[in-house]
Amino acid sequence: MSDKASGAVHRSFHHGDLRHALLDHGVALAREGGPKAVVLREATRRAGVVPNAAYRHFKNRQALLEAVRSAALAQLAHAIETEVNAAQRSPGLRGRARAAFHGVGLGYLRFAREEPGLFRTAFAARPFSMHDSANDDDSPRGASGMDPFGLLGHALDGMVEAGLLLPARRPGAEWMAWSAVHGMAFLVLDGPLRGLSEAEYQALAERLVSMVERGLLATPSAQQIAIGGA
Repeated sequence: MSDKASGAVHRSFHHGDLRHALLDHGVALAREGGPKAVVLREATRRAGVVPNAAYRHFKNRQALLEAVRSAALAQLAHAIETEVNAAQRSPGLRGRARAAFHGVGLGYLRFAREEPGLFRTAFAARPFSMHDSANDDDSPRGASGMDPFGLLGHALDGMVEAGLLLPARRPGAEWMAWSAVHGMAFLVLDGPLRGLSEAEYQALAERLVSMVERGLLATPSAQQIAIGGA
């Protein structure tokens, strides 16, 4: 690239545009190949700038990866919100609460199926909190202002408010629900269920979410209460 052309490229980025461009290219790389594909040098190449220009915005590859991970979580949140918003058409408070809970699980599983690279990147292997953000501009939240974990918690709270889920069974319920759908997602992506057809996958996803719901809503027996199983 000539100095003149290079200067034109650099002048085209103002007020954080380069940072956003690098992040967009990082997201594209994750979509194509998962977290291992997110390489700062490749993002700068696609943006048409020299590598040193990127260091003002991302000090290293890990910084870019964390920003991309937040962006992937935000896209997951939007996918869940699409399903939850559709649940508002269900009749009655209880119907809407149940549909919203199902929407969280089905949106999660649909995103994993349709965006495997972004899904893997969203949960790239290193200790982190769902509420972590690499930068204030890299929020892992959807239009509602909630991240995927917050959307699940909100749906469970709605089940309590609708009288479906016993308040005593609410604490920790998100971990059981999340582990079930998360495990299913990776069985489909990398495990023995990866050969499922779309119809088979959708049927299994709906069955799983219904099973989780039944487990959460089941009324504990007197024996369970006596031994602390509630």
